[in-house]
Amino acid sequence: MHIVIAGAGPTGLTAAVELARRGARVTIVEKRPGPSHLSRAVGLMPASLAILRPSGVAEAILAEAIAFTGASFHLRAKEFACLPLGFDDKARIWGLSQDRTEAHLETALTHYGEIVRYGVEVLSFEQNPHGVEVETSDGTLEADYLIGADGVQSAVRAGLGFDFPGFDLPGPWSIADVDADDWRDPTCFQAFLLDGGDVCVVVPLEAARFRIIASREDALAALPVPMDVRRTRRRGTFTISVRQVKRYQQGRVFLAGDAAHCHSPVGGRGMNLGIADAADLARRIMEDETEGYHAARHAEGARVMRLSERGRRMLNTESALKRGLAIRALKLGAALPPLGRAMMRRLATG
Repeated sequence: MHIVIAGAGPTGLTAAVELARRGARVTIVEKRPGPSHLSRAVGLMPASLAILRPSGVAEAILAEAIAFTGASFHLRAKEFACLPLGFDDKARIWGLSQDRTEAHLETALTHYGEIVRYGVEVLSFEQNPHGVEVETSDGTLEADYLIGADGVQSAVRAGLGFDFPGFDLPGPWSIADVDADDWRDPTCFQAFLLDGGDVCVVVPLEAARFRIIASREDALAALPVPMDVRRTRRRGTFTISVRQVKRYQQGRVFLAGDAAHCHSPVGGRGMNLGIADAADLARRIMEDETEGYHAARHAEGARVMRLSERGRRMLNTESALKRGLAIRALKLGAALPPLGRAMMRRLATG
């Protein structure tokens, strides 16, 4: 069996590793000229590591990932609640830059005798009763199945003629990927509620590397407390889109990860959802149960997107009443440890 995968992000690489591990022949193509050195998604949930454990990727990730010890919430610069993480196996979240997660997946893929073909993109494809003929910038590939894991601008989704319905949030968001010494708590996720309904968060990635995200144009400037930044790896602005394709599959062609859904980074679900898509699809292909893929993953995608938007609206709101209720709930969780632990388990397990 031969499967062509478009896109070598976490979703595409997970699909490739899981298929190769189960004995399939895989060709994974990526239009970038080489591996990315940028970090987009950062948080890894227990379910994702369970998926990646049989291939050995989970152990490699855990060897360098940061285990979050808690989540700290601030009103401007003043902390008002701190909730614990890592107190049991169901309440663990790890931080690691996406480029490092991809590197571990790619290393595992080579152990199964496959490599990523960089600088190659899918141009078109045509299905027939027995497979898919995929035209790439480096020639034609004959495959049993094609997986589009090629992101929000998916060429595979476009080739299917599928729309990507949804909406864009108003206003710019910004990101900064930095190295910083002596940060106040290098193992704790920190959220700052700012004036005007804005929010800024700091997420640990490595021992002295952090991701800052803000609902303002300059993430570093939005941070209301000092940070000793010694190196800025990346800065930029982006628009948050909340979208989901209506069909995840058509015949022998499938969509997974950001090619099928995208949403806000609140809750850290995006990469984890894509990894789950990929593992589910790989299993179904190898067990000849592909007709159930759309129903299962579309429903799960819709659920996660609702949760993400609910969390974003709770924190990123101009309504004094809604923000006040959110602050009160977080304070209550901090004051009542059993409630706080339940809240964190919910965050980690979805």
